Amino acid sequence: MATNEQMKGGGRPRRGGPRGQRRERPEYDQKMLNLARVTRVVKGGRRFRFRATLVIGNRKGKVGVGVAKGSDVSDAIQKAFQAAKKNMITVVLTGSSIAHDVTAKYGSAKVLLKPATTGRGLIAGGAVRAVMDLLGAKDIIAKSLGSSNNLNVAQATLLALQKLRTSIETDGGTENPAAV
Repeated sequence: MATNEQMKGGGRPRRGGPRGQRRERPEYDQKMLNLARVTRVVKGGRRFRFRATLVIGNRKGKVGVGVAKGSDVSDAIQKAFQAAKKNMITVVLTGSSIAHDVTAKYGSAKVLLKPATTGRGLIAGGAVRAVMDLLGAKDIIAKSLGSSNNLNVAQATLLALQKLRTSIETDGGTENPAAV
């Protein structure tokens, strides 16, 4: 039976630790792009599994996309999170945007990313918006062309981000902002 202190507020035992203790924030935020039930046909009938497509990021320049299958939803999400951590890339942002225009293609999905002036906002849709939001870019104009497959669009966005030049050219040569 629950103690008197645990019974506060409606007669239910209180969950969690001592009062005033906050749950620590996870290292990476995550956004589910797609969750699908996939089927394998075998001699005895159909076998069902779940495929999760997940984007993770720390909103400070690190982002990754992961896809995994599992026998239940939570298993698939956990595996996709681990896959996204393995495929994580680091992007050097200039302020709240990217340094220059860039395009990339993955499968038949094509993505165009352009820097925007400060305060313009994140003008993107679908998977591109999810990736850019978790990257931490606040002022971007993006257009997704071709296929609308969430996974291919997210992968094309990552390819475009990898194509960004990491050095800024100055009058006296090149300066690497990552080293400063």
